[in-house]
Order: sequence, then C-alpha cells, then structure tokens
Amino acid sequence: MGLGDKIQNKSEEVVGKAKEATGKATNDRSLQAEGVKEQAAANAKQAGEKAKDAFKDATDNK
Repeated sequence: MGLGDKIQNKSEEVVGKAKEATGKATNDRSLQAEGVKEQAAANAKQAGEKAKDAFKDATDNK
C-alpha cells in the first residue's frame, strides 16, 4: 500500500469517527450512521490494500 493510500484511508477513518461522535453528541442518527459507514469503507479499503501487499510480498519472495 502506498503512503498516499494509507494517508487517504486513515483520513477517511478519522472523518468517519468525527461524524459518528458529532452525530452522537447532537442526537443526529443520520450523521452518526454516515460516520460509521465511512469508517467501515475506510477499514475495508485498508484491508484490501494489506491483502494486496501480502500477496505481492509472497510472490516477490519466491
């Protein structure tokens, strides 16, 4: 995973956490759900990138 991808995914996760917290604080369920959704998407991207990296490492070491 490139550094740019890591930064992008982490920033999406942080924004999601902020939206979730703001939604909880203001009792805005829609904003809270949006934050959870954004966190899940960022985590899925991170997992996909890690899987690609692991596959690349495994094939490079042969």
